Amino acid sequence: MSLTFTFDPPVTPDLRDGVLDLWTDVSNAGGSVGFVPPVTREDIRPELLKHLTGMAEGRTRLLVGRDAEGRVAATAFLALNTHRLMTHWLWLYTVMVHPRHQGRGYGRDLMSAAAAAARTVDGIEAVRLTCRGGLGLERFYESCGYKEVGRVPGAIRVAPGDDRDDVVLLLPLS
Repeated sequence: MSLTFTFDPPVTPDLRDGVLDLWTDVSNAGGSVGFVPPVTREDIRPELLKHLTGMAEGRTRLLVGRDAEGRVAATAFLALNTHRLMTHWLWLYTVMVHPRHQGRGYGRDLMSAAAAAARTVDGIEAVRLTCRGGLGLERFYESCGYKEVGRVPGAIRVAPGDDRDDVVLLLPLS
């Protein structure tokens, strides 16, 4: 069984709550999506609202994967560049697969769907993303075709005495 992906779905209360639940569950499972556990839905809500505002303003687009029961099971936000010299690539943010679906290849499916979605955006030639070092995420993204193009040592402070590298990866779309 696989996920069903939709690019630019209508934002409904069900979708909003599903993304919020996903983000909370991924964060509390130790996922590298901007938070350190434990977190609540209310901790995450302001960040989700920033993404939704970006969507309403046309700067951010959403890719959502739903499982067989129709629940939000995976997401990636594609953020367009507003800098006039960088509009030929976009950022991939908040890449998540629900912990209950880990180990089924859904992460690879999500990355493939994200690249396909990016290819539909006029003028986009590449996708950039960053990840937190120390978790092996770089190897996963590299296995999906991304190449590490930069690393800032110790840029992410997960906790006092636990600094991680901020790793920048790039996927050319041509």
